[in-house]
Amino acid sequence: MPGPTTAFRLDVLFYLLGLTFAAASAFASEFYGYRVWGNFATVGYLLALLITIGRRSWSRWIPVGVASLLAILAPLAMLIFRRDPGFTWGPWPWSFPAQPEVWVVERAARLLLDHGTPYPDLTALGRAPVPDDYTPYGPVMAVFGLPRALFGTGPLTDARVWFLLGAAGVVVLTWRVLGWPRARIGAAQLAVISPLTALIAATAGDDLPVVALIVLATVLVFRAGPVPAGIACALVVNAKLTALPALVVLAVAVAATRGARALAAFLGTVAAATAIIVTPVLLRGPGAFVEHVIRFPAGLGQARSPAASPLPGHLIAATGPIGHAIAVALLGIAACAIIAWLLLRPPHAPADALGRIAAGLGAAIVLAPATRWGYLIYPLALLGAMIQLGAPSSVRAAEPHAHGDTPVGPTEPVANPDTH
Repeated sequence: MPGPTTAFRLDVLFYLLGLTFAAASAFASEFYGYRVWGNFATVGYLLALLITIGRRSWSRWIPVGVASLLAILAPLAMLIFRRDPGFTWGPWPWSFPAQPEVWVVERAARLLLDHGTPYPDLTALGRAPVPDDYTPYGPVMAVFGLPRALFGTGPLTDARVWFLLGAAGVVVLTWRVLGWPRARIGAAQLAVISPLTALIAATAGDDLPVVALIVLATVLVFRAGPVPAGIACALVVNAKLTALPALVVLAVAVAATRGARALAAFLGTVAAATAIIVTPVLLRGPGAFVEHVIRFPAGLGQARSPAASPLPGHLIAATGPIGHAIAVALLGIAACAIIAWLLLRPPHAPADALGRIAAGLGAAIVLAPATRWGYLIYPLALLGAMIQLGAPSSVRAAEPHAHGDTPVGPTEPVANPDTH
């Protein structure tokens, strides 16, 4: 556990990195929303840095609060009000006040209400489809667009508001399951106010509830049994297939800690909940579901995904066919290594499971031939959650039980040196 001097240095480094990232976004980003976020966040991280350097007996939570206000809430408010056609502020052009993910989810909700499926029939477009015609999410994601579909255009119906509220609600539920442990500064920094989390919360937001549900499902495996965990896993996988590695890790964790019967209950719950969620959509248009949710993210759709961030896998693949084969091979090697780690040392505690999920998602994001750097929010936020769950005041792993459904009581609270 870091001492006062180490904690001070880590805080200074964190806010300095945040300040650098935000300033670069403000001056160099091609997206309007990113520039707006960068302007607000630069001030937020700078103030947090100055407070950290100048503090004496102040709580370390004060810079966290300042960064949360100016790097998340203020730019989010600015962008959702700026998106309203009746509001004008400043000389900026009307360009990307919301990333495409936002209105794609809102469109999915309207289609769900009108046609019973969130997936448009691309063959009826009368033209070749483009990436923005796709809805590469599971049916659960459309829920966050329902306020706008039901109540019309307005700041409070912006899907980003509901992504943030949904993620916050899941975090509160997770905290309740854990027995209301004390929060840790390092966990809050990585999971909540890191530049990636803050930027995505203000400009897109769709990854926030996915990360929160992964953490909840992990906690439920060890604290509530296979059935509640299976329901949470079904929700997150049917929101975004990015969460599939979490399902694999948690299945191994259930088998290792609770036995074969619990694993059967877990997988059966996932399958049953998935059937309930997906079957109505499949009945309306199975071809559209496959095209949008499976083929397009896999790079096999009628349009190609624009994901092309300059991460190692993409840079290697961009050199030509041989480079693409090398990138795929590296991805396969990483997958085999993580699977071996998972099977040889299966997770027996929530922090262990989150570490393996973070490693799997991190390797996939860095080494995939086509990817986005914004997806790095997953390993970063999950590492923050791992820090929290690894704290002495957080949670003990459940001992194996015959029936796999006996919850473990809350641990005794202990003093947390990170509070101040």
